[in-house]
Amino acid sequence: MNNRLVTTTIIEALGKNGAQKADDLYKQVQKLLSDLEKRCFEESLMALELQGLVTVYSMARDQRRVELAKG
Repeated sequence: MNNRLVTTTIIEALGKNGAQKADDLYKQVQKLLSDLEKRCFEESLMALELQGLVTVYSMARDQRRVELAKG
């Protein structure tokens, strides 16, 4: 899977639908990219967070909220 395509799809999904739970975002991106693996999604999400493009908040047990970074 092309990481660049995954990161672009994540950004577009968040821009279109706003902040989401990480699991819901994964399901949404997986609908568009059917051969997406969870590991590739997580790595792309981490890269986006390190670049400052998204913010990931820890919620209840094993739940995270992802949103586009302000700025």
